[in-house]
Amino acid sequence: MKLLKISICLSLFMVACKNKSQDAKKNTESIVVEKPTVKFNPVDNVELSGGKLYRAEIFPSSYITPRPVDVWLPDNYSADKKYNVLYMHDGQMLFDAKTTWNKQEWKVDEWATNLQKEGKVKDFIVVAIHNISNIRWLDLFPKKAFDFIDAQKQAELKSIPMAVEFKLRGDDYLNFLVNELKPLIDEKYSVYTDKEHTFVMGSSMGGLMSMYAISEYPTIFGGAACISTHWIGSMPMANNPYPKAIFEYMKINLPESKDQKLYFDYGDKTLDAYYPKYASQVDEILESKGYNDTNSKNIFFEGADHSENSWNVRLDQPLTFLLGK
Repeated sequence: MKLLKISICLSLFMVACKNKSQDAKKNTESIVVEKPTVKFNPVDNVELSGGKLYRAEIFPSSYITPRPVDVWLPDNYSADKKYNVLYMHDGQMLFDAKTTWNKQEWKVDEWATNLQKEGKVKDFIVVAIHNISNIRWLDLFPKKAFDFIDAQKQAELKSIPMAVEFKLRGDDYLNFLVNELKPLIDEKYSVYTDKEHTFVMGSSMGGLMSMYAISEYPTIFGGAACISTHWIGSMPMANNPYPKAIFEYMKINLPESKDQKLYFDYGDKTLDAYYPKYASQVDEILESKGYNDTNSKNIFFEGADHSENSWNVRLDQPLTFLLGK
């Protein structure tokens, strides 16, 4: 009888374990999320001087508001060779002035096509992340730089009326770029995946974000081009705390020079008129990190204003600096 009781108990225990195992398996299976399919389709309503443009109309993200992402491929793109990758912000402003809000463009396709054909730069593709205008500042401001502003001033800045909630998403934006977008580009296109062949570029707030990207992910990006970098951080204001906070962040977090390339530039008209006063601080930080003329630039363009038309005139400078042979 005692043996019978033991046998029954063992049987019940084994059934219970089996049920728990099955339940655990069910629970595990229930949390498996299928990877979303992202398709880049040809863009027909854009005029290009060279290459082809493809777009994912809504690129899904767990980090930021989903948005369009473009991929520009050079003429004669081939899966038989590898390409460098240049990630750029404000993607809708890069290729065709007829489709932009201000009828200006960066002329990325013109410069990229000509420089590659002339053999002045390595073969590369461009991945262009579109902005969403009403949250652009929140997406592109270097979030950790805000921590270098004292609490009272932070509260004052957060109280300034905005159309949307004051929630800095710079870290989320980089998580999207590094952990969602780049893996798909690496998988889908014939590109090098290491830092030596991966670069980031932007203007104004996009310049700040490019600096932030290489500072937060120095093992992912081997170079950054920061055009008309918006050192004042937001709109011009008296007793502006943003520049000091940005530079304090850079002093600690900007990567050392050993295997990085950093390009900065600025003009002196319209919004760019606020930037020349900060050039010496940029130079000092670069020098303190060991940079020299071979791996860094901080170039002044006299008479240049804050516009795509100014940036497209000098776009060959950052492209040849980052990607030159």
